[in-house]
Amino acid sequence: MDSKKDILNTLLVELFNNIMTIEEKVLHSDKFDDLSLTEFHVIAAIGVENMLKMSDIASKLGVTVGTLTIAINNLLKKEYVVRSRSETDRRVVYVTLTDKGHAAYDHHETFHQEMIEFVLNTLNETESEVLTKSLFKIIRYFKTKYES
Repeated sequence: MDSKKDILNTLLVELFNNIMTIEEKVLHSDKFDDLSLTEFHVIAAIGVENMLKMSDIASKLGVTVGTLTIAINNLLKKEYVVRSRSETDRRVVYVTLTDKGHAAYDHHETFHQEMIEFVLNTLNETESEVLTKSLFKIIRYFKTKYES
């Protein structure tokens, strides 16, 4: 029994580490070598939506608005995003991707789409369903156990 636990632990840790390491290598092309993986994920959270509130982006990422502000300030300097205030409520701050930000978003999405295409092309329908259900269960466990 411990052998199954050890194997599963090794596989989950290796999968997580590989995805993070490979994602960082792939995303850091010459065109986007100025972006950190965290900044790519902020760009992905903003997505193609127009004028997303800072509070909504922070919520998507599970960080505080203060933490997000640091990343947004860096992305502003690098010209990946623009920030604007609501005309009706000056406390509300919106963020939108620039053309450069959209290009980075597309680059990030392509990586994820290629990863998913590989998985779907490698597994048959039953295996795909089992993997999907299993991943949902793992995610639910982490959310239940570690999120308040």
